[in-house]
Amino acid sequence: MKICYLLCCTSILIFILPPSLLAQSNLDSIFENTHHFRFAGPYRGGRCTAVAGIPGDQHTFLMGSTGGGVWKTSDAGQSWRNVSDGQIKCGSIGSIAVSSKAPYIIFVGTGSDSPRGNVSPGIGVYKSEDGGTTWTHKGLDRCGQIGEIVIHPNNPEIVYLAALGNIFKSNEERGVYRSMDGGDSWQQILYLSDTVGAIDLEMDPRNPKVLYAGMWRAERKPWTMIDGGSEGGLYRTRDGGESWNKVTNGLPTGLVGKIGIAISPANPDRIWVIQQAADEEKGGVYRSDDGAKSFSRICRDHKLRQRGWYYSRIFADPLDENTVYVTNTGFYKSIDGGKNFDHTYRVPHGDNHDLWINPSNPDIMINSNDGGATVTLNGGATWSEQNNQPTPEFYRLTVDNQWPFRLYAGQQDNTTISIPSRSSGGLDPKQVWYSVGGGESADIAVHPMDPSIVYATTYSGIVTRINLKTDEVRDVGAYPHYTEGTEQRDLK
Repeated sequence: MKICYLLCCTSILIFILPPSLLAQSNLDSIFENTHHFRFAGPYRGGRCTAVAGIPGDQHTFLMGSTGGGVWKTSDAGQSWRNVSDGQIKCGSIGSIAVSSKAPYIIFVGTGSDSPRGNVSPGIGVYKSEDGGTTWTHKGLDRCGQIGEIVIHPNNPEIVYLAALGNIFKSNEERGVYRSMDGGDSWQQILYLSDTVGAIDLEMDPRNPKVLYAGMWRAERKPWTMIDGGSEGGLYRTRDGGESWNKVTNGLPTGLVGKIGIAISPANPDRIWVIQQAADEEKGGVYRSDDGAKSFSRICRDHKLRQRGWYYSRIFADPLDENTVYVTNTGFYKSIDGGKNFDHTYRVPHGDNHDLWINPSNPDIMINSNDGGATVTLNGGATWSEQNNQPTPEFYRLTVDNQWPFRLYAGQQDNTTISIPSRSSGGLDPKQVWYSVGGGESADIAVHPMDPSIVYATTYSGIVTRINLKTDEVRDVGAYPHYTEGTEQRDLK
């Protein structure tokens, strides 16, 4: 059986290497000069944590994937094209901001801001001045994960940026940054420590000198994740970033975790915060109706707080002060100011991360989730598909002994998949893939003599065997055990 391993590749690329070159020692020159990659598939979306729309254009949107760069659609998500390849030197995207004053000006922050153990650190911020056709690197190389970018509504030269920092080590390039010259230079205007960074940043729609920053201590170690600290929380400036004060009136204190912020454009005195807290009785959704003078908790629903370090995002409707959204495993809506989140949107995939709402027509939205980006033009009644954006993440790639051979991989946040190395009959590659058991990020092995027999792994040590001729799937793990609810330490 022929096996090749790839680390966190986006979609699958195939190259043909002439046998006469295999004996040569200079492999670098071989790869650079002689082999040619072609896209094999799949056309299926992967994890996406940043989306944005173009004000004044109801059909144009941008998305940033965690491994595939920046993509653009001009037909409301019916098709996507990559606009960053060869220019933005990092596939992991954390934030996208479009100037409302000059929509052709776009800033992209690299480094996905949902810090799973497989996330890649960013390499700074990029700017486009032609709607995403060309990009220029604008510094902040060591800021790690960039969670949010805010552009001044009347002057696109003034830009604010929330830097979480390098998620894998402490560094001083964390906090809130400001540029007064369109990104040519940056000033760090809020810094707490080398372990506490900024994850969210919101500007008062009524007064652009008033901004709120969500500060969070987050670090990834090989054996654990440090999530939360006493320095984190909500910070406010009233002078464009010259000075900051921590807002605590009614909000959780002590050990606090990730925080998301939303301000109602319909009533800027109404501010929501969703925050993790060490005390279960203190975490949840908080609201202020007096411009952050005081907050009170209005919702403690646990479905909004699952894996708070991965989600904890909240978004305000631009026209209705009582409508607010929270993204989590589901995509939830409240129409009573955040007290109850009873409406759940049926988006194409779970694990929701980001949302952009058209400022003049809130029925138009783009949502990002672990399956990519999806657009609605009718308030969530229908959504564009996600099997049209080749941005999935794979860690391991296996091929079988057929000719033409098939490729097998387990997609992060999705199923296993088998695709042909060469389609026949003119079929589109997305029409000829199928799952082969197991689960996301699986290890896969194909029977060397019978490619219809495939073994694949999934959570908790489970191993499956599928017979593709009969569609029979069996658990063939080393011992029988129902793993739901079992702690890892108790698994054999």
